[in-house]
Amino acid sequence: MSQITLTFPDGNARQVPAGITPAEIAADISKSLSKKAISAQVNGAHWDLAWPIDADASIAINTMADENPALELIRHDLAHVMARAVQEIWPDVKVTIGPVRDFGWFYDFDRAEPFTPEDLGEIEARMKRIIAARDPVRTEVWPRDKARAHYEAAGEPFKVELLDRIPGDEPIRMYWHGDWQDLCRGPHLQHTGQIPADAFKLTRVSAAYWLGDNTRPQLQRIYGIAFRNRDDLKAHLKFLEEAEARDHRRLGREMDLYHMQEEAPGQVFWHPNGWTIYTTLQDYMRRKQRADGYVEVNTPQVVDRALWEKSGHWDKYQEHMFIVEVDEEHAREKAINALKPMNCPCHVQVYNSGLKSYRDLPLRMAEFGSCSRYEPSGALHGIMRVRGFTQDDAHIFCTEDQIEAECAKFITFLDSVYKDLGFDSFEIAFATRPEKRVGSDEAWDHVEGALESAIKSVGAPYRIEEGDGAFYGPKLDFYLTDAIGRVWQCGTFQVDPNLPERLGATYIGEDGNKHRPYMLHRACLGSFERFIGILIENSSGKLPFWLAPRQVVVASIVSDADDYVGEVVAALTKAGVRAEADIRNEKINYKVREHSLGKVPVILAIGKKEVEDRTVTLRRLGEKATQVIALDEVTAALGAEATPPDLS
Repeated sequence: MSQITLTFPDGNARQVPAGITPAEIAADISKSLSKKAISAQVNGAHWDLAWPIDADASIAINTMADENPALELIRHDLAHVMARAVQEIWPDVKVTIGPVRDFGWFYDFDRAEPFTPEDLGEIEARMKRIIAARDPVRTEVWPRDKARAHYEAAGEPFKVELLDRIPGDEPIRMYWHGDWQDLCRGPHLQHTGQIPADAFKLTRVSAAYWLGDNTRPQLQRIYGIAFRNRDDLKAHLKFLEEAEARDHRRLGREMDLYHMQEEAPGQVFWHPNGWTIYTTLQDYMRRKQRADGYVEVNTPQVVDRALWEKSGHWDKYQEHMFIVEVDEEHAREKAINALKPMNCPCHVQVYNSGLKSYRDLPLRMAEFGSCSRYEPSGALHGIMRVRGFTQDDAHIFCTEDQIEAECAKFITFLDSVYKDLGFDSFEIAFATRPEKRVGSDEAWDHVEGALESAIKSVGAPYRIEEGDGAFYGPKLDFYLTDAIGRVWQCGTFQVDPNLPERLGATYIGEDGNKHRPYMLHRACLGSFERFIGILIENSSGKLPFWLAPRQVVVASIVSDADDYVGEVVAALTKAGVRAEADIRNEKINYKVREHSLGKVPVILAIGKKEVEDRTVTLRRLGEKATQVIALDEVTAALGAEATPPDLS
């Protein structure tokens, strides 16, 4: 029997027979490790304990102490255990796929009736019985024809189709959890008893089309979450409760910000309150950009396909574009246009409209560009993911030698914007050259070096993402962490020599010759719609005072105070505060509850005494204590508080 060499994490190596499994290696090391082992890392790949090793390799044995492989296996095995439980309860149900995702997994079933919450409880109970049984998990590699015959005989058409989708060079792995079998790439645990029975929960059900195709059968999807122990599960359930309380869709209704409807899927109907947030944020960004040396432009929303073909978007992005066909007068064929999915090609047209000199560079060109992209209906999510949106988009046209300075300038600019909007820090992901790319190594060295030097010069934290850059240039992605620990990618900075080349952008250099500028794509917020959703969820709707759509409600306690309420509203409005009166014949406690639900930051209550003393009683959102303040004093204080941070 041939021998292979295995190298262990401590650097030791040993000769073992070819075909040995990680389970045999763990047993050889110790009985304790054999019991604790859940999988292995072989040459960096996640490896089932039952898979043979046929060549020299590095190896490490995983246990539940190894968080990432442990969570992957727990969640993957639970998907299989859940599918087994469903088929034990309802034998006529057909199974499809059950991938690991986020903090758990889902599995899609072909079942005529949707699952109910009561069904989930029954499935959970059956799953725990399967776990308690400690049924062994085993795997075999089958010929494709044998696997096909097996699933055809079992009446599992979805598994037959999945077989056809497995590349010909991949093994067909058949897994058994006890007597229940599934087609799976693996790896899996040694037995069902290794799954922590008190650390998972089935969370919800939904409908889903087979393979995401709305022309295929509609299936029933069950979602679950799982962790290594009960405490982690409880912490995550608490997190989900907090996330639900902060959901921008619920808060959007309570604050009367916007609505969506079937006639315009993925597009926002902004209400006055929501549009106030939108325009206040846009005005702030406009002032910030102007102060930082940007010129603002506006470009068409409908553009002929010829431009998209030149830019390369027609071939690579057409499936996400809304196509518009028009019968042009005297034309033989219909004119084919597209709603712009991004602003970049149009900005090059503005740049190309006149001769540019090296003295004109860098040219910082910004647009609040209305864009449209087709997103599948199942991917739409409130205002976080939409089909119609506005980007705080800008492009910087510059020379190669200006890239570093422009990058550093942008990071500093971005830092000030994020701090003003309540995010004190961010992390940068620096995506470097991919394997398939254009341009010389020398050019990539120069540009990547410029970006890294810029990041270091401003002292920003960053991580390298090897090979994740575009084929034409590296990029920086900026990540914010919200109040409950969720990470959002918002800003971006992308170096692009490709689009200027495609669209013929040039400048006259000091030598009198034409040169090609670099184009730096940059965004701070990403899209206004998504960023407003992030702001709402980060603050639980309690937006900074200057950004709150309804800043102050002046509420009467008695009808005799109505005239003074109007006077207070007028004074606050003159001071730049968004103030409104509430002189309804309702009790003050009712008014306070209603406006607090609408997340109004300040309520000023006015009764007879306040009228006599020319004062107000101030109550801030979330605080029980009140404060009696003179009218002149509260007007000045709230006027200052309402001033945007860039103007204060």
